[in-house]
Amino acid sequence: MSAVVTDRSPGPASSAVPPGQRSRLDRFFGITESGSTVRIEVVAGLVTFLTMCYILVVNPSILSSVKDGAGHTLSFGQVETVTALAAGVMTLAMGLIGKVPLGLAAGLGINAFVAFSLVGGSTHLTWPEAMGVVVTEGLVMAVLVFFRDIRERVLNAIPPDLKSAIAVGIGLFIGLIGLVNAGVVVKGSGTLVALTPQFRGWSLMIFVFGLMVTGAFVARRMRGALLYGIVLTTAFATVVNALNNNKVFTDGSARIPHHLSTPSFHLVGAFSFDFWSTLGAATAIAVVLSLALSDFFDNAGTTYGILGTAGKLRPNGTLPRARAILGVDAIAAVVGGAVSASSNTTYIESASGVEEGGRTGLTAVVVSVLFLVCIFLAPIAGIVPSVATAPVLVIVAYYMIRKVLEIDLQDPGVGIPALLTILVMPATYSITNGVGAGIVSYAVISLLSGNARRVHPALYAVAAVFCWYFWHGIVG
Repeated sequence: MSAVVTDRSPGPASSAVPPGQRSRLDRFFGITESGSTVRIEVVAGLVTFLTMCYILVVNPSILSSVKDGAGHTLSFGQVETVTALAAGVMTLAMGLIGKVPLGLAAGLGINAFVAFSLVGGSTHLTWPEAMGVVVTEGLVMAVLVFFRDIRERVLNAIPPDLKSAIAVGIGLFIGLIGLVNAGVVVKGSGTLVALTPQFRGWSLMIFVFGLMVTGAFVARRMRGALLYGIVLTTAFATVVNALNNNKVFTDGSARIPHHLSTPSFHLVGAFSFDFWSTLGAATAIAVVLSLALSDFFDNAGTTYGILGTAGKLRPNGTLPRARAILGVDAIAAVVGGAVSASSNTTYIESASGVEEGGRTGLTAVVVSVLFLVCIFLAPIAGIVPSVATAPVLVIVAYYMIRKVLEIDLQDPGVGIPALLTILVMPATYSITNGVGAGIVSYAVISLLSGNARRVHPALYAVAAVFCWYFWHGIVG
């Protein structure tokens, strides 16, 4: 993976520029030191945003589809506004405070849990109460970050081989998401997944067009390859959709919008902590801790996997500025719940911007500006169909799986947990499950094989917590 990073950087000559001759922007973000340029960071931000902006439609679709215990539903337009608001604010914080190229937005797994389990399930919480659960779990994560760096210590206890396996697992997960979004992989009859039975139709042809064109751009080492691929595929999809009377894409994408949305901020602050009395203390604690654990390792796995690919980790596998980065992650959960957008989390699609060359917080700032603009221009972001970003996700998967070369597969005590991490993550559609499978198996195999001392004591504690998590299985 390091070869990819070097190939996509401007080269050693750029780092020879004296600090006094660099712009304030360059010095603040360390752009030159990272082997990048302002142009590369801006293009990377555009790519990351284009692979993430689907959340502006998907999150409102999920959260507005369920009535709460009081018979109330959330307004699609209001959720759309707060989704863009939270993503913009927290991604800006990641860029300015964390100074890394990571985008944040409402987490898909958690928003589904909030909608269909907390609100639409047996708990029958109201929407404010459900968002109160999200705020509370974010506060729990914040405590772990800001008090004695508990979260950072736990993550530093994970061995480098497992961190590399996490990156590979995320790569396969991203690739699977791309194939599912394109309709290439579907639920199978008699199997868990299957190739689409009829590989034809405009949507699949558009995906193949995008994959081949974008792949050719990447193979030619063209600057902005992923961005150009998304733009060309979107343009092709829009033309095809228009020629077919807008029947190829019925979700509103791949067509020029005829109106702009009017932002509404009525959901900001619409949360409540009354869920404690509604659920009872024992159930409330279990739900909050389970949600926090899932959010904790989802964020951590994504952060370490993507920044490891970007060459941002130290040689011992630890993360510089970890407290700032993980702190923004934790606050993002609080902010997401506080504005009723659901917990905000680091997006694995940020890997697309990293592979485009993004190395600093300026990439995140560009993403944040685009999300904030979408508070007023959300339908414009909806032009990009998922089939146009699917090819990019598949190509990003190629880059990330190369981290497998850094895993000591000659040692079964390392290789087996690494394999479980890589397999479980895409198979269960959960980064948390993959991380948990790797940590538990690593701790148990090391203990039973006489290598207990190579496992950090904190990792045994984390393995025990994951055993509880798998046993209860509160968050899917």
